Formats: sequence, structure tokens, C-alpha cells
Amino acid sequence: MRKTGFLALAVLACTLAFTPARTFAQEQSTAGDQSAQAKAADLNIQMLREDIRSDRKQITAASLPLTADEATKFWPIYDQYIQETIGINDIRWAVMKDYSTNYDKMTDELAEEYIKKSAEADRKFIELREKYVPKFEKVIAPKKAAMWYQIDRRLDLLINLQLTTLVPVVDNRK
Repeated sequence: MRKTGFLALAVLACTLAFTPARTFAQEQSTAGDQSAQAKAADLNIQMLREDIRSDRKQITAASLPLTADEATKFWPIYDQYIQETIGINDIRWAVMKDYSTNYDKMTDELAEEYIKKSAEADRKFIELREKYVPKFEKVIAPKKAAMWYQIDRRLDLLINLQLTTLVPVVDNRK
């Protein structure tokens, strides 16, 4: 990857790493407080997701060398891809939110359910990325499509790494 690509990935990693965040599983005080805080948290999550999508596109653009002709054909397909990732990421966020809601009430059954749901979302994301490789290869060279795949995968890994800091590990002592 070019130096600008590494720089862009480093900027995203730093942005995500130093974004103030509280864990999803922190306790709330009153029911009214919880409702207002839940709405605020949902709004914050929505804004974060929009920022991530924007940053992801900017980093991809900075990291993937495209001619003007390639770019004209590539970006509409990329935008379709990103639209399809939203549904999968909705599942990821829902699992995280449900996990945080039930963190203090965790059972073996719930733990198994979260593993399955999380793994399924990961599988869907990989399948989606693989679905788009041939589409990209129709408009850019296979090596560039492979480069896009690597960039996108790395960005997803960085994003997931940051998200894991928001979610505490299951407490198996309970």
C-alpha cells in the first residue's frame, strides 16, 4: 500500500482510538434517565456510523489508485456495496446493544446466542465482500480489486477493534 494509504489508515485508527467512548454496559440511574440516555446513545451511534462510512470512503479513495475512467465506474459500485453493509452493520449494532442490555443478566444460553449472531454477521460481511469482488473486477483490474478487498478488510478490522473497546468481556464469575 502506498504511504498515503498507510497514513490514512493511521489517521482512522487514531481517530477511532481516541474518540471518547463509554462502555455499552455501564449502569444507568432512573428509568426516565435510561430512556433519554438510550435515545442519545442511539443518535451518537448513528452519527458515528455515518462518520465511519465517510472516513471509510475517503481512506479507500486515498489508498486505491484509480484512473478517471476507473473511478467513474468504481464509485457507484462501491456506494452500492456500502449501502448493503448498512444492513449487516445494523445486525452488529443490535447484537452489541442487546448484549449491553443483558450484560448483568448473562446466561450460558445468551452467551451462545451472542456468539452465533456475531459470527453470522461476520460471515455475511465476508460473503458480501466476496460478492462484490467480481463486480469490481469488471471495472478495474483484478489486482486493484484485490487491493480494494485488502483495504476494506483492514478498515473493517480497525473499526471492529475500536468497537471492542466499547463492550466489556463477558464476566464468567456470575
